[in-house]
Amino acid sequence: MAAKTLTIDGQMISAEESQTVLEAARDHGIPIPTLCHLEGVMDVGACRLCLVEVAGTHKLLPACVTRVAEGMVVTTRSERLEKYRRMILELLFAERNHVCAVCVSNGHCELQHQAMTHGMDHVRYEYRHPRLELDLSHRLFGMDHNRCIMCTRCVRACWHIEGAGTRNVSGRGANSRIITDLNQPWSESETCTECGKCVQSCPTGALFNKGATVAEMERDRDKLEYIVIAREKKQWIV
Repeated sequence: MAAKTLTIDGQMISAEESQTVLEAARDHGIPIPTLCHLEGVMDVGACRLCLVEVAGTHKLLPACVTRVAEGMVVTTRSERLEKYRRMILELLFAERNHVCAVCVSNGHCELQHQAMTHGMDHVRYEYRHPRLELDLSHRLFGMDHNRCIMCTRCVRACWHIEGAGTRNVSGRGANSRIITDLNQPWSESETCTECGKCVQSCPTGALFNKGATVAEMERDRDKLEYIVIAREKKQWIV
């Protein structure tokens, strides 16, 4: 496969032509913040936290879905980018009811981590305070829409890793919701295999193991990546 030479933050690197800017940057130890990215499933550029500057275009491009190109010059850290990333994080907190102190993922939450990393100590926008429900009908897992950031990682894990297709998205904009099958209680799903991959993929406390209390919900992302890699390499075929 042909290699491409590009520059990221002043560092000249090479990358395979099929790679994204995010993959190329991480291969060379250059950090780019993400929320909707999950190793092992296709990227959709939902959260926009990985926006970068590319010379030659005035637009900010999502690194997770932008392919590398020969001679590309990329900037991942600038005053402009930090301004947009902080704004994105503040809007995520304002859109739903994120109360970290009573969340099962407190201390293990990617949204919380990104907020602290980017120095977000307050939100400048008016909180929407939507009245969102909890689905506690499943015998093993729970879904709290108050914590959901609509990254769709659970949807993609369900479709592309487990292959069940239980998780979907309903509605548009601020009214979007993650639903089970045709918007029914989780316990009534005929497609859910109870594998827990959606729970493992969630970056916040939106999906959790029933019985977990404050700060107890830790994830093991390596399991999902291991499944995908083993499948691609046909390690389970005898």
